[in-house]
Amino acid sequence: MDGHAMAFRKPSVSGDNKPAKSALSNLSHYAISVCGRLRVTTETTGFRIPLGSIVAVNHSSVVDPFVVAAALRHCGVNEPVALAAAGLWKVPLLGRQLRSEGHIPVRRGSGQGNQALDLAAQALSAGRIVVIYPEGGLPRRRGAAEEPPRVFRSGLARLALASHAPVVPLGHVGSRAIAAGGSWRQLADVATAPARRPWLSAHFGEPLTLDRPVPAATQAAHDAVTAAWQAAAAAHLDTDSTGRGRLGRRWCFATGPGPGRGRSW
Repeated sequence: MDGHAMAFRKPSVSGDNKPAKSALSNLSHYAISVCGRLRVTTETTGFRIPLGSIVAVNHSSVVDPFVVAAALRHCGVNEPVALAAAGLWKVPLLGRQLRSEGHIPVRRGSGQGNQALDLAAQALSAGRIVVIYPEGGLPRRRGAAEEPPRVFRSGLARLALASHAPVVPLGHVGSRAIAAGGSWRQLADVATAPARRPWLSAHFGEPLTLDRPVPAATQAAHDAVTAAWQAAAAAHLDTDSTGRGRLGRRWCFATGPGPGRGRSW
């Protein structure tokens, strides 16, 4: 895929007519179940992410891709295509898996951003769910405190306008409790996470259509992701020791897609 066009296949279906699960989706599910306790909420009952959608999500920690993949899996998306930093493709084994699953490397500062967006548009036209982090990178702050999404870059709006794909806002909080700060601090956090199992909250907003000029579309997307982040933050705070939320929103968990059953894992 590096530097070349690629053909994206349609989402796979297993022998029992259920969506197939990618290796990285499986890894994310088990990693997050070991290192934390994830709760996923949605705006409406029976929430589904339409095929060929863009999922726009805030970015605050190196473990965000695991949290996002686990949250998507709970809502029936098992083979997302993510735009991610090209350096990950150089990591042994991980790079090969990213390439085989059709994820898209983003080479920041190289002038090749349009190539990544072109590949993302191809994936959308094949019915894949594309995940994008519109902030363009991680925050520089060191502490574990959560903060609202930062300013968005224009890539999300340009992709949505070119592909006419709906944008699904996803906000999440808690990932910095698993890993934040410098390299040694992150290693220590991850090593102790299975003992601590911090709560993680993710919230999916309703899909929106970006049909205005790029600056206005970028702001509209930022407003939607910020609202989803605020809902996730509220659920994160408004939870008792059993993990049962009191906001009256719908829940979906590791039991599979569809309305929640009032429990977590």
